[in-house]
Amino acid sequence: MSLLTWVDLVYLLAAIGFILALKGLSSPKFARQGNMLGAGAATLAIAMTFTIPSVRHAGSRLILMVVAMIIGTAIAVPAARRVKMTAMPQMVAIFNGVGGGAAALVSMTAFLILTSHDSFTGKPAVYKIVEVILGILIGCVSFSGSAIAFIKLQELITGRPITYPAQQVINAFVGIAIVGLAVATVLTANVALLVVMSVLALVLGVIFVLPIGGADVPVLISLLNSFTGLAVAASGFSLGNNLLIIAGTLVGASGILLTRMMSKAMGRSLANVLFSAFGSVVTASGGADGAGADARPVKVGTPEDIGVLMAYARKVVIIPGYGLAVAQAQHTARELADLLTERGVEVFYAIHPVAGRMPGHMNVLLAEANVPYDELKEMDEANPELATADVALVVGANDTVNPAANNTPGSPIYGMPIIHADLAQHIVFLKRSMRPGFAGIDNELLYDPKTTMLFGDAKDTLTKLVAAVKSA
Repeated sequence: MSLLTWVDLVYLLAAIGFILALKGLSSPKFARQGNMLGAGAATLAIAMTFTIPSVRHAGSRLILMVVAMIIGTAIAVPAARRVKMTAMPQMVAIFNGVGGGAAALVSMTAFLILTSHDSFTGKPAVYKIVEVILGILIGCVSFSGSAIAFIKLQELITGRPITYPAQQVINAFVGIAIVGLAVATVLTANVALLVVMSVLALVLGVIFVLPIGGADVPVLISLLNSFTGLAVAASGFSLGNNLLIIAGTLVGASGILLTRMMSKAMGRSLANVLFSAFGSVVTASGGADGAGADARPVKVGTPEDIGVLMAYARKVVIIPGYGLAVAQAQHTARELADLLTERGVEVFYAIHPVAGRMPGHMNVLLAEANVPYDELKEMDEANPELATADVALVVGANDTVNPAANNTPGSPIYGMPIIHADLAQHIVFLKRSMRPGFAGIDNELLYDPKTTMLFGDAKDTLTKLVAAVKSA
């Protein structure tokens, strides 16, 4: 067999590896193996690419490729190892954006080569121009959109939706202009028109993401990830690389499926998530110390009292949220769960699909603490058991247990499926203050007679609970 045939066979093996990796990533139990399999398949594909004659004999360009890979590795590996769990969504956003930007640059380069080739005597085939346009358009939107998502998550600007007068009109104008330039580029193969379209695509990514905030951020990250996959697939068509086409299509398809699942988990359509500026209206009245306009009373407990309650319970459900990640309390939460289990208490974690700031945030967080996989229960599996739970321990979650989603029409989260912590006999909230959650609305569950508040840092409070259970 020729070398190119061997390359195609290895690419096929790598593609199979990507598919199996996605299968593994669909389950917390096999996610680590899936991740390693995907990384191994990508490494194999990259190594095989350097055996292709056109790459192997690229001269000085080959050196530039190797240098670029070394620089990228030197940046990515330390960044990934040192990133805090609270900053993981930002890292996902920026890495995703870099992928989209790279795909756009590859498509642009392919177009420049296509139109400047020595044998170029006329306009390239329409389908080749369309491939380039799709790669650039989707890649630029993914790049700039992910950059804004990163800035929002990093709190360099407000995480709330940013709106402005005539917003929809401006968005429509930019969209129409991009379509017009794309058509003109197809007709003329003009590089200048393509560059202008690329700039407008970057603008579109910015104005597309600015109005999105609050609890919609995980959905946004998933959607932008899908965009990057589609951009990679388009660049694969431009390069005639089957592996890029397959890998990009897998990422694009899995990303859009995850986006739809998360939208469904919030009880809203994707269009509503993207265009409703969710979270822009803050209706909460509670201040940092809980003294709102009407100073509504709440029941405040002590770790010692709650520790005794949990130690003699039959079933305890831990409901994690972003506050658990902020406090880096996942290891302490597991210590508490293990201690209760040793005392014969049934313990499991109820995981909401959009808890945290990115898809699967709580799963990743708890996996880092080596929480047994069978103790993680998704919302639909956990809800039926909450009615028989003695204690629902809510650690840093708010919007995902807010009853307003069920009984307050007009609320921004109305219709969103929630974890029914309100069904438990006792509800314990670990919060720093009475401030609302990411959606910016009050939670009536905080004022429920069954609810006891434990104010303070989640890690510190959980540590006190561990001590209280031990001495109970």
